[in-house]
Amino acid sequence: MLQTFEPAHASTLHYASAPTPPLSTPGSPSNASAAANAAKPDSVMTISNNHHILIVTGPAGCGKSTVAKFLSERYGFVYIEGDDFHPPANIEKMSNNIPLNDADRWDWLILLRDQALAALQNGAKGVVVTCSALKKKYRDVIRTARLYDESPNANVHFVYLRADKETLLARVAGRQGHYMKDAMVISQLAALEEPDEAEIKRLKDVEIVDVKGSPLDVQKLAAAAVDNILAHQS
Repeated sequence: MLQTFEPAHASTLHYASAPTPPLSTPGSPSNASAAANAAKPDSVMTISNNHHILIVTGPAGCGKSTVAKFLSERYGFVYIEGDDFHPPANIEKMSNNIPLNDADRWDWLILLRDQALAALQNGAKGVVVTCSALKKKYRDVIRTARLYDESPNANVHFVYLRADKETLLARVAGRQGHYMKDAMVISQLAALEEPDEAEIKRLKDVEIVDVKGSPLDVQKLAAAAVDNILAHQS
């Protein structure tokens, strides 16, 4: 049964240096706690299996929601639909084919991070979140979850769904009643910073899944990627 985390109205990580955490939202663990955690030595940690945050990423049309729901049901993790947490101003911009800028995204990214942490603190053994996370600095916002976790045990992983422009445009064209149009696919691809070799090797928290195949093939690839994550974190 799909467990969802509704909005209220509205890998072991190894850093060369800890990222600077954005300001927390009112419901987040305290900044003092985050600072204390950030001050700990930068070392590989053994993370409890019940503190996984899986971020399913990629541009519009790559199948984030479909894959995330599948993973949520497969592993019994809470499902968080990132689009549900966009403020009305963001939705209006995207509905009018106006790309979001960094300023539009910061609060949204922080909110998704905090909602994932809240689900873990409420007893979820894991969380699956859909989030485009187009740029590395956006992914870094989510990576700071460990600094804000009360344990701190948040184990963040990204499942990046890779697709070419033609596949994305075809999928978006087939949607009914969604505010994301083909122009937004083009703008997101222009802004996209795919996880590169340096990011993947240094942080060891990204799995790449090619989504050009059938839905069943994509599910199998995504499951294999997450099985690999969990096998190395148990």
